[in-house]
Amino acid sequence: MLLRRLRGLRHSLALRGLTGTLLHAIDIQAGRDATTNAPSTAQIPLGNGPAILVIDAVMPDPTRDSGSVRMFGILTLLRDIGWNVVFAPDSGRSTASERDALQRQEIEVIGIPGSPSLPGWLEDNGNRLGATMLCRHDVAAMHFDLVRALAPRARIAFDTVDLHGLREERTARVSGDRALLRISRRSWNVERKLASRSEVTFVVSPVEQELLRKEVPGARVELLSNIHEVVGRTSSFAQRHGMLFVGGFGHPPNRDAAHWLVERILPLLHEQVPAMPLHLVGAIGGEERRLLEREHVHVHGQVADLTPLMEACLVAVAPLRAGAGVKGKVNSAMSHGLPVVATTIAAEGMHLLDGHDVLVADTAEQFAAAIALLSRDRLLWEGLSRHGMENIQRHFSRAQARRVLESSFGEPFAPV
Repeated sequence: MLLRRLRGLRHSLALRGLTGTLLHAIDIQAGRDATTNAPSTAQIPLGNGPAILVIDAVMPDPTRDSGSVRMFGILTLLRDIGWNVVFAPDSGRSTASERDALQRQEIEVIGIPGSPSLPGWLEDNGNRLGATMLCRHDVAAMHFDLVRALAPRARIAFDTVDLHGLREERTARVSGDRALLRISRRSWNVERKLASRSEVTFVVSPVEQELLRKEVPGARVELLSNIHEVVGRTSSFAQRHGMLFVGGFGHPPNRDAAHWLVERILPLLHEQVPAMPLHLVGAIGGEERRLLEREHVHVHGQVADLTPLMEACLVAVAPLRAGAGVKGKVNSAMSHGLPVVATTIAAEGMHLLDGHDVLVADTAEQFAAAIALLSRDRLLWEGLSRHGMENIQRHFSRAQARRVLESSFGEPFAPV
């Protein structure tokens, strides 16, 4: 029954002259629904308030990456504002813990085994939606026309997460990868097109906001950055020792940064501060572990709670030579009052002043010297700690994100 409905929907959309991207999305979902027994036409009980559909690549897991921290914060803020929130992972996959975390926040999940399919759900509920939020350029491009066709009353927000074209271009220039440079140009073209077609586009840094506004003059581009609460610190300068790097290797700039840190910066640092330990945290594969492990380097892998390391380490390091957007590893450290040494790219778009909120270094020699200086100067350390927490409160709070969400989606209407 469901497959016949999807095929019928595909046929009717094709007759209406809609894009191949939309038809491809229907084909993919039809393939997924062939393996599930869930009725795609089942209605989620949206309640009496306005409804919003959020589509991202995967289910958010705040213990996995900073993007998940931001997404989870956005979803819970939308609930606080009064939206009935429905979330769909483009991957079609979820774990029990991921589902439970959203359900505890009264957020419904569709598009996974045992739940309605995305096209089927949209066909039945599209007119009940006041807004949709499509995240990441590849996911947004896949689903944009489907959402526009089946939820014609909904405002569409394109959430870049970060400008992928910019990040890929920077990575390509560091690595010399010409193929990746070509991919970056395609990504950038897609991002510009989506920004021009959406009612509002979200970016995470003022640098990206200015860039996109210049490239797409008619687009509404709003700053919806990372979302953090100030955790604070309990241990003092004298009680701390060592460095902390956080970053999963599924993100290429993190892999490059970790190797540069271990292979080039650490030997220079140990000439000035012998035996200072380095703690590497994140999803790091077995072969990468073997390449990085050596004396004074501790590879922890993914951890559920960073607080013990945030309280034990003297400094967080972010030696990124590529990337885009706002760096969650920097935000997270500052929210714990842990001073940060970062490259210009790692500090980009975060309202940070070198020597006041963060120490900025762009060569291996500068990076090692900055860490060594911080290890000797208690007053500098305490100033960076205090100003970092103030920066989080000023620029990355839930209140700031809530204001952007409320203004961007406008006055919601109740489902019909």
